[in-house]
Amino acid sequence: MKLLMIYAEKFAYQTSLKSLDSVSEKNEQNTIEKAVVGFIHVEEKDEANRSDVETKLIKNLKWAARKNNTEKIVLHSFTHLSESKASPEITKQLLDNSEQRLKNSNYQVYQTPFGYFLDLDVQAPGTPLARLFKDI
Repeated sequence: MKLLMIYAEKFAYQTSLKSLDSVSEKNEQNTIEKAVVGFIHVEEKDEANRSDVETKLIKNLKWAARKNNTEKIVLHSFTHLSESKASPEITKQLLDNSEQRLKNSNYQVYQTPFGYFLDLDVQAPGTPLARLFKDI
């Protein structure tokens, strides 16, 4: 898994183009302020170790949220960080499980529409902990 975390003063999105035939049609937009946004790329090798990868993802997101003094986390499937890709079904399941586990830990969790390209507006401060990358 590749994980790019950006602390955003403002993160806004709107659905633009459906990229998976298996997902339903959506016209969705949202704006979240003061949140850690996880740009998450699940790789094929992660399919065999889903539980371990999921736990490491959650730990990294919680750590970044604490360091940026927020309880808001956005999960965004972002399959542009590696050539290897897990199946869409595995990726969606991992995102859903992670969302529930983070909510159980009292985080406010948002998940961007899965299977869509989105128009994004990211406003991030120029501080050292506002941009973090992990190869899990």
